[in-house]
Amino acid sequence: MPRPRGSGFQVHFVEREPDMPAIGGRLLVDAGPDADLMVIDVAVMDGDWRQEVRTQVVERRLAAMADACGRAEPSPAWWVNFRVIDEGSRGSRGGVLSEEKAKAIRARLGA
Repeated sequence: MPRPRGSGFQVHFVEREPDMPAIGGRLLVDAGPDADLMVIDVAVMDGDWRQEVRTQVVERRLAAMADACGRAEPSPAWWVNFRVIDEGSRGSRGGVLSEEKAKAIRARLGA
């Protein structure tokens, strides 16, 4: 069965043992049962990512996670990393994804 077309993204979850991460210089295991640590890594292809756009992306990710977790606001122990990946530094299925390849994929999908 073909997969549905449309825009999308990948989400990867990695859970760490409580004795691995630290908040404020204290291991999470020592911070108490209410400690809540989350790191969201947003990796995008090189483009026009001005500071105000990056700020919007980070703020919206934190707000969406707070909403999904039923919280009024994000925890101070939640972090968002915004990384730009240079063209030619990302690949899948044995090939490097470049702007030329991305255009070919869009054309094939009719996007």
